[in-house]
Amino acid sequence: MISAGDFRNGLTIEVEGNVFQVIEFQHVKPGKGAAFVRTKLKNIKSGGVVERTFRPTEKCPQAHIDRSEMQYLYSDDMFHFMNTETYDQIDMTADQVGDALKFVKENDMVQMLSHNGEVFAIEPPNFVELEITETEPGFKGDTATGASKPATVETGAIVQVPLFVETGDRISIDTRTGEYMKRV
Repeated sequence: MISAGDFRNGLTIEVEGNVFQVIEFQHVKPGKGAAFVRTKLKNIKSGGVVERTFRPTEKCPQAHIDRSEMQYLYSDDMFHFMNTETYDQIDMTADQVGDALKFVKENDMVQMLSHNGEVFAIEPPNFVELEITETEPGFKGDTATGASKPATVETGAIVQVPLFVETGDRISIDTRTGEYMKRV
């Protein structure tokens, strides 16, 4: 159990049977009345954000999130993952995966986040290197404005890249923002 006075950003708690992550918190001491803690909580399963206030002495059970590294095998009508240590496999639907695998190739490692054995999110590596399969040719002289163009990478995702990047180049992408980092 953790008291509301000890809340910190990133902390996961259980409230009314749901698991929430503290996004923002603020200790408020009004001139009249008792102090309270104003929070923004993100439901880790549904993704919804709610605002809630707590008394500083109010206690909530802390939720433990398990992280396990798994290998993305392949996808057909389901997405298939394997634990490389125990060789256990997990299948997930497209709704459960969402856009998490937009920059992940087959056989790449991902982090599976679960609570009480139920997987609720997939975290790809922060940076990936992918090959560009299709993009328009860049023209000399167009670089004065720092312009960019769309490029399709080998996973099918579309990324904005500088004009000098061409088809066949390998680029580094930040998966958290989907932005081009550098040419490899």
